[in-house]
Order: sequence, then C-alpha cells, then structure tokens
Amino acid sequence: MLFNSFDFLFFFLIVYALYAIFSHRAQNLLLLAASYYFYAYWDVRFLSLIIFSTIVDYSCSLQIDAGRKKKLFLWISLLVNLGLLCTFKYFNFFVDSALMMLGKASLAPNERLLQVVLPVGISFYTFQTMSYTIDVYRGQLKPTRNFLNFALFVAYFPQLVAGPIERAKRLLPQIEKERTLTYQQFREGAWLILLGFFMKTVMADNLAYFVNEVFDGNEGNPPHGLQVILGMFAFAVQIYGDFGGYTNIARGISKWFGIELMVNFRMPYFSANPPEFWRRWHISLSSWLRDYLYIPLGGNRYGSFNTFRNLVLTMLLGGLWHGAALNFVAWGAYHGVLLVVHRLMQPLLEMIQPSHRIGQLVWRWVRVACFFVLTLFGWTLFRTHDLSRLPEVISNIWSPWAWNAKVLILTIAIFCTPVILLDLIQEWKNDLMVIKRFWAPVRLAIYLFMFACIVMSSSRENHAFIYFQF
Repeated sequence: MLFNSFDFLFFFLIVYALYAIFSHRAQNLLLLAASYYFYAYWDVRFLSLIIFSTIVDYSCSLQIDAGRKKKLFLWISLLVNLGLLCTFKYFNFFVDSALMMLGKASLAPNERLLQVVLPVGISFYTFQTMSYTIDVYRGQLKPTRNFLNFALFVAYFPQLVAGPIERAKRLLPQIEKERTLTYQQFREGAWLILLGFFMKTVMADNLAYFVNEVFDGNEGNPPHGLQVILGMFAFAVQIYGDFGGYTNIARGISKWFGIELMVNFRMPYFSANPPEFWRRWHISLSSWLRDYLYIPLGGNRYGSFNTFRNLVLTMLLGGLWHGAALNFVAWGAYHGVLLVVHRLMQPLLEMIQPSHRIGQLVWRWVRVACFFVLTLFGWTLFRTHDLSRLPEVISNIWSPWAWNAKVLILTIAIFCTPVILLDLIQEWKNDLMVIKRFWAPVRLAIYLFMFACIVMSSSRENHAFIYFQF
C-alpha cells in the first residue's frame, strides 16, 4: 500500500481514529493488525515470511538469553533470515545466469517457472530482526518475552517496507511503554508528512520523467552534453526526494502514534567527504553495516591493509544489499574506493586545512562541491541498469552542447529550490525542525505553498517509492 494513495489515506484515518481511543495493549494489537494488513494488501502470500521470521527470532533470542547453545541459536536465526533474503532477492540473478549458459547450449527451460517474486521490504525487516538476535547474543539487549510487542517491532507499518532500519534497543521500549499523544509530536509529525509528500510528489516524481528519458531513453537518440549532466543531477535529487520523502512521511506518521523513529537523512549533499556522507545518507543502513559487518570484520584495528579491505568489502555488500545486479555492486565498490582514497589523503587534507575561520568555511564548501560531483558519478553507476551503456553515457557528456536545456533547467530549479533552501537553513542552524522557529505567518505561507504544489503535482498515477524494490 503506497503512502501516496487514497487507499492509504482511508486506511490511516480508520487506524488513527481507533488508536486515539484505545488503551496501550489494544493500541499495540491494533498496530500489529494494521501492519499485517498494510503488508498483505500488496500480496497476502508474503505475510507468512514476516510471521515466520518473527517466530524464529523471538524463539532463538529466548534460547540465547537462557544460555542454551547460544551460538547454535544465533546461527539458526542468521541462516533463516539470510536464507529468506538470498532466496527471494538473489535467486533470479543465479537463474538468469544459468539460463544464459543453457541458452548457449541450445537448452531453453520455461523461464517463467524459474522466476521468484521479490517481497517488498524484505531487505529492511530481515536486517532489523537480525540485529535484535545479534544484540541479544552480544549481551547488549535483554529479549522481550511479550510476543505481541516483538511482532510489532518487526512489522511496524510506517517503516516496514523502506525503513529506517530500527534497532530494538531504541524502538522496543517505545512499544512496551504507555504512550501519550502530545501536541508537540502532532505538530512535528504534520510538518514531516507535508515535507515528505512535497519531496516525493513535487520534487522526485516530476523529475522521474526526465531521469527515465536520459537513462532509459531511445538508444538511437542518446542524450548528449548538458542533457547528461542535468540527468545525473536530476537523479541525485530524485532519489533523495523519493527516499528522504518516504522517511519523513514514516517519521511523521509514527510521531502521531507517539513513537519516534530515527533520523535517516541529515542534509547528505552537504557532505565534504565519504565518511561524512555515510553519516548523513541512509543512516540506519550505514550504521547497521558498521556495527554488524565492518567492526566484526576487524574495523580499523589491524593495520591499514585490513582496514582498506574491510571498507571495500563492507561497501560491496552494502551495494549488493540493494540487489543482485552489477550496477549496485559497482556503486558499492566505488564508494568503498572513495573511503579508502579519503583515508590515504587524510594527512594531506589536514596539512592544507586553512587556519583562519573564513578560509575554513570556504575550504569546506569547496570540498562539498567536489564531493558532490563524485556523488553524482556514483549515482550514475547506481541508475545505469546496463553497465555496458556507462561508457556511452559518460562519453556523451563531452559531446557538443547543442541541446536546448533552458526549460528543463528552469523546471529543475523550480522543483528543487524550496528543499535546497530548507536544507541550507537546517544545516546552518543544525536543526531539523527549524521551520517551527519561523514567524507564524511565514510558516503558514510555506505550508500553503507546499500543499498547493502537492495538489497541482498529484496525478491519478501513483508512483511507487524507489526503495520499495530493495
């Protein structure tokens, strides 16, 4: 069920009306039932996967806490979750490879019978429930004995299909305790919902048509020059608006339930280097990879070579998390190399760091601009589904800039400027709720402007969120 649909609007209004009058246990039962309905609305068959994963991890965590063959039950949990993830997410990749080989041998099995449907959000909820079992095994978390609360932690619908990937030590206590709906949370939630729909409907969806034209257009008439550069920029804005918009809507809805979800984006395109980017972009995934993959691999504890290996391997697996496709693997490897190069250049960067405050400010924004260009190339790897076309796309940047881009430049500026200005102010004030400090008439004007833009940009076609496919 898409957030940007009338079906979800009716669903949410009914759930929220009941939630407001129920007691705590009834609220949790309602949220769990609503979460299962929300997920089953897409395809009821895959609801069994969430329930199965929930039962396995709930049982394994209790056995681990009791000290009964802790390592065995940890491995059962990991193998079940990774087995489900690999089967449904990567099975088709191996099937396609096998079909290619069989085709060369003049064998042609029924391709339709060999394809597996990818359940929406499986990458998110499997990582979330795995982190719970691992934390129990490490002794960092006591398992809950309330199955209802644990099931709700796994399936909580605002963040079920596209995150953020929550940790049990943060989300479970909020589920377990009585919740009071406050006016402050309602105001902040309303703003996040409005901002999220603006980022998705106005910014991301309007740029999607041009991005598709540049990256998936007619091979006989490929994009050239400035069109390619604008397409790269447009996709960077589209994926931020789409994924950041989803997260804002999820956080806003959750605030209305009295549950705080973590911040998943913090003005990522103002990053001056690769480590800062991953502290700002998809924070829940990057922190998960750090805590459950990079550090267990050894982190930076065993010399430079091992550190570089761990960085590249972590980012490779982070790219593979998005899907079994060469473009995602290449994107992950690219960011792994950026992290390694940044570490190698760190002494030089510190040496040339200006000492004067104004010089430091100018130097920072120069680095922000340079790293943004590197980020654009990374997104080009991510978006180019057929990597064989990548050299053509890149080489076309240098072709004659005869294409008339005035209308498109103006269009991109109109769609992007409001969010860019907001991010600048939030970065300057270091406050994600800086809008609440504005003068009331200014706030009202901004709200009305954004709402009008959402209404005018809406169409009968509901665009799915990009990260639903992951």
